[in-house]
Amino acid sequence: MKVLITGGAGFIGSWLVESLLKAGHDITVIDNLSPQIHGALPRPDAAWLQDGSEVKFIRADIRNSAAMDEALAQVEAVVHLAAETGTGQSMYQIAHYYDVNQQATAALFEAIATRHRQVKRVVLASSRSIYGEGAYELDGQLHVPNSRNVDRLKRGEFEPVGPKGQTLKLIATPEHSTPAPASVYAATKLANESLGRVFSEAYGTQVLALRFQNVYGERQSLRNPYTGILSIFSNRMRQGLPINIFEDGLESRDFVHVSDVVRAITLGLEKDLGGFHALNVGAGVPTTVMEMAQALGRLLKSSSSLQTSGDFRAGDIRHCYADLSKAREVLGFEPLVTTEQGLSRFCEWVQTQAVLEDRSAQAMAELTKLGLGNSKG
Repeated sequence: MKVLITGGAGFIGSWLVESLLKAGHDITVIDNLSPQIHGALPRPDAAWLQDGSEVKFIRADIRNSAAMDEALAQVEAVVHLAAETGTGQSMYQIAHYYDVNQQATAALFEAIATRHRQVKRVVLASSRSIYGEGAYELDGQLHVPNSRNVDRLKRGEFEPVGPKGQTLKLIATPEHSTPAPASVYAATKLANESLGRVFSEAYGTQVLALRFQNVYGERQSLRNPYTGILSIFSNRMRQGLPINIFEDGLESRDFVHVSDVVRAITLGLEKDLGGFHALNVGAGVPTTVMEMAQALGRLLKSSSSLQTSGDFRAGDIRHCYADLSKAREVLGFEPLVTTEQGLSRFCEWVQTQAVLEDRSAQAMAELTKLGLGNSKG
């Protein structure tokens, strides 16, 4: 299959390119090599970016229509990974996130509809963030609480509650859970799903939106201070710096290794599903941020102290983990890498990388200044 991967030089994209090449696919990549991810003088560590590679690489922004036309000209399928990804940053760079994440996706669909009808399959990188707070059980029914109130967060009341203040029981979030985005980033991802559904129904193109949980693993950006707590924590731990764990450290996420995500994308790309589908992709288990920090500290043999600060960011959620029932049924997807295995692999790789200046405090200060967070630093 001839496949275009937008954002193919990024974290997930670089893994996907290698996987699809091994499977015999013909790959085109478009990526702008963003300095926030790749550095001011980008030198991505990917063999296929070197001279003589069988991959066609176009260095351009996905908002460049001429470059996108060149990239789309000969392909049959698109994996759309390119996006701005920082939840906190999205809350004040609203127009930019809308432009890169949503408007560029609309332009992609328009290009396929009007000039590149040979494209028959599109895989969209969506996000668990579209759900807002994860799913809970209340009085025996599925319940999705409202976004957490900033005043409650300031008082240290972190757990979501029912409409009358009831205690909620956390459960796996299914795809039919009512979306309730809590950040601009999440809103753009949900809008892209809606675009994909409408486009699929109108043009008959297979569109699959994969709602990734918290993806981690080797090669994730260690320099982006707006996303990836494992990157931020590991970089500070290698310098012996204290780790600021937001809220009380009991907030939980579904951490899924990048290799499992790549398998899900590949399954979605190669299966003849027809129509529009939205599926969860995760490990299917919740892990608290404190548990991840403690595991990182052990593996890196770090002396860094773990400090729960009560700090928070607008747009963050308390808990969410994926119900994988539908992904198993539709794709035959099953996560293979355990958290212990994935963290071990991540830490082995991290220790081969340069230690970088930590910029997480500056990123948090930006949010605090705008009233979108609470930092004592």
